[in-house]
Amino acid sequence: MASFLSTFIVPLAVGAVALVLLLGLVNMMRGGSPNRSQQLMRWRVALQFVAIVIIMVTVWAMGSHR
Repeated sequence: MASFLSTFIVPLAVGAVALVLLLGLVNMMRGGSPNRSQQLMRWRVALQFVAIVIIMVTVWAMGSHR
C-alpha cells in the first residue's frame, strides 16, 4: 500500500495542487474575474489539505512496515 501511495497517489495530489495554483495565477495575470481567482485559491487550499493528509498516511504506512 505504501508503495502505491508514494508512487501514484502522492504525485497526483501534488500535481493537482500545482495545476490549480497555475490556473489561479494565469487567471490573475490575464486580468480575469476576481471571483474565479478566489474560487481557484479556495480549491488550492482544500487540495493542499488533502495532499498533506495523503503524504502523512504514506509516511505512516512506510514506517509501519519496518
